[in-house]
Amino acid sequence: MTGNNPFTSKTFVQYWAKHFLRTDPINLSIIKGILCYKSNFLGCFFNVGKNLTKGINYVLDTTTKKALKGKTVVLYDVLPNRNLDIDLKALAASKIGLHIVKQYPGYLINLDTFETFEEYMSVTFKKSSRYKLRKYKKRFEQSFDISFKSIDATISQTEYDFIFQKFRQLLVKRFQEKKIYNNNLDNDEWEFYKDVTLPLIKEEKATLFVIYNKQEPISITLAYFSKERIFDAITVFDIDYAKFHLGSIKIMYLINWAIENKKQILDFSKGHFDYKTRWSNEKYNFYYHVIYDKTSFKSSAIAFLLKQFFQFKQGLRNKGINEAIHRLTYRLKHKNEKSQSFEFFELHENLNIENYQKLELNDSLTESLKKVCFEFLYLTQEKQEDLRIYKSNEKDVYFINGKEACKGIKLLT
Repeated sequence: MTGNNPFTSKTFVQYWAKHFLRTDPINLSIIKGILCYKSNFLGCFFNVGKNLTKGINYVLDTTTKKALKGKTVVLYDVLPNRNLDIDLKALAASKIGLHIVKQYPGYLINLDTFETFEEYMSVTFKKSSRYKLRKYKKRFEQSFDISFKSIDATISQTEYDFIFQKFRQLLVKRFQEKKIYNNNLDNDEWEFYKDVTLPLIKEEKATLFVIYNKQEPISITLAYFSKERIFDAITVFDIDYAKFHLGSIKIMYLINWAIENKKQILDFSKGHFDYKTRWSNEKYNFYYHVIYDKTSFKSSAIAFLLKQFFQFKQGLRNKGINEAIHRLTYRLKHKNEKSQSFEFFELHENLNIENYQKLELNDSLTESLKKVCFEFLYLTQEKQEDLRIYKSNEKDVYFINGKEACKGIKLLT
């Protein structure tokens, strides 16, 4: 995959360097397929893209070992590569050292043997699970005006900016609910993603998979492409639709698109989440590679310390310490944030709607009510187009009418 990896493409490298480097990337002839840069951290060299890639491969050329003289090189997120076994044999006769440190787990769906989406589902899930998933999707599509789109080079700048604005809003909303810090939302990272994605879309190396409710994006996935692989990089859905199992429905759309477009692999990339273990059929590992000059005491010592450091960090991840730190970081940044819940109550007499203020679902006054309204749609199997919302004269009390059903809502703080 070295030759068509989107994370080592000219465009990805160019934009990453623009956002994160002050100097031009360096071609170390000993490492084929990857550009590097020199860091102030211990004078080490790192791969361009560092930990913002979703997996890289390279070839270690042991015949050009002079290029490594006195240097220490760190390569993040290296994918399993059988070709590297050949390089390891050559290392024994060279003065090149290599530490390989296992890091995050990765998950993917190998689609190579499936002709249709239904065939994948029948192999992956039991009959009862398939029934539930089909029911979720059917109910979702019955309640809303749904469309699914893979953004291509024809997108306008205005539409692109609108989608990315919504993308960030949905991520903020999602991680507020989870009460956990997300580094993708750091300004430097987010501006990089926004800057690089459109050029990669035009080169057919990336897309934005978008699920729309009418004209509103409610699920967005940034994905990169190699020839045979889809890399699911950043994904989010509007949590107001959680009752409809939109996370699972989104994956169903992605798998169907991948099969129809002859992609062999849908790669969920690094990090453990329950949905990945449920949908994937292969697990692998990412690795950090530390390459060093065995003839240099300084290079050897730095490489050893880095190896110990990366192993220590992974040990903390295995114990869940990193997630605890992310939750603490979020709490420190959002000390005064309050959450809101609700409860339904039955109406025991006909509602005289003339006595109450009618609200629109897209009105800013009802933003906190959207999740409640969509749960009402799920429970009653009503359609959004038939939904009517009214504000009671009593504080934090609302009424929802569908074609057949009607319920009261009390917001709780």
